[in-house]
Amino acid sequence: MDHLGLTLLALFVVLFGLVSKRLETSPITAPMVFAGVGLALGPIGFGLIALDAESSILHTLAEVTLGLVLFADASTIDLKILRRNLSLPLRLLGVGLPLTIGLGALAAHWLFPALSLWQAALIGAILAPTDAALGQAVVTSEKVPARIRQALNVESGLNDGICLPFVMMFLALAAGGASHPGAYWAEYAAAQLILGPLAGVLVGRLGGRALGHAAKLGWINETFEQLSSVALALLAFCLAEMIGGNGFIAAFIGGLVFGNTASQAVCKRALTFAEAEGQLLGLLAFLAFGAASIAPALETAGPQAILYAVLSLTVLRMLPVSLSLAGSGLGLRSHLFLGWFGPRGLASILYVLLAVEDSGLPGKEEIYAVVMCTVLLSVLLHGLTAAPGAALMASDSSDHPPVDEMPYRSPFRG
Repeated sequence: MDHLGLTLLALFVVLFGLVSKRLETSPITAPMVFAGVGLALGPIGFGLIALDAESSILHTLAEVTLGLVLFADASTIDLKILRRNLSLPLRLLGVGLPLTIGLGALAAHWLFPALSLWQAALIGAILAPTDAALGQAVVTSEKVPARIRQALNVESGLNDGICLPFVMMFLALAAGGASHPGAYWAEYAAAQLILGPLAGVLVGRLGGRALGHAAKLGWINETFEQLSSVALALLAFCLAEMIGGNGFIAAFIGGLVFGNTASQAVCKRALTFAEAEGQLLGLLAFLAFGAASIAPALETAGPQAILYAVLSLTVLRMLPVSLSLAGSGLGLRSHLFLGWFGPRGLASILYVLLAVEDSGLPGKEEIYAVVMCTVLLSVLLHGLTAAPGAALMASDSSDHPPVDEMPYRSPFRG
């Protein structure tokens, strides 16, 4: 992005910031606005920003942003509440997620008969992970019961990393490079899902203790407390990747452990900066998405791609979630709420960029169009319904947990 692009980005951040408080309870969200700005400034608009959809810059930006956002979001989770309500995220991840991938693959194979089963499975895996940042009004609103929003937060934090081994395996099979036996993929997935959390626990625990100790001794100033949170997120991500683990899981687990290890005062000062940086990078990512990805996707997409996008956000997500929650004691409203608020965002963008970078992947244009259309629709629909959805849950007392489970103290609230 050139100086003009950066100037426009800075200008729109300031302009949106001036009315951000007024817009918090409105249907207008920052990702929606910045994706629209990117579209307007991109090739089919004024042509002021030129970005290649397959640029490595977009890949790196999405990767760094997602890691930082996962770390900051996880730091707000209270482990005491999570332990009492662990069954919900376990159901969503252990039952709902595999069903979503499988159902998504079957639907893609049905709607796109020219694609192989492995290409269809790749679409299902790319669009399975969720992005709570697109429904931020839901996961941060105290109107929503703590166990519901924490379940969504934990699900979105971990399903990115859990889906990556499936994405890589289906990508290899779809590209005709199925030279690795099943044992290879089992070892790969095990390393991703074991070494990633280990790196996150190590960085989060040691980082939280080190920052807390330095703050007590008066050795660290507020500036470096803030910078350290960003550094810890990157450290967890990079360490996991270096040892063969999953960086996204490491970033999430690192933030979770850090937020429950360091004192609330340290967390508040350190993570407020990380949250702001993550939001800034996220705005840049969605502006780049609007400028580089929307036009090519819409040019390629046919009626089947639009239909799949609608199904992906509704039936293909909501049915597996409802099945996973059977016997949980939650009412119909919570089933629908948890099923609907599964936005597709940065993880799906990142994974489809991984796919299109593989020049040997047949049908990559169609796969790209389907994924980007789904993300675009998610930015619009989940943004429009986040605030009303949170208010709707607040009006229903049937699914609220007992009083002793309700307190939820985010490090950002002091």
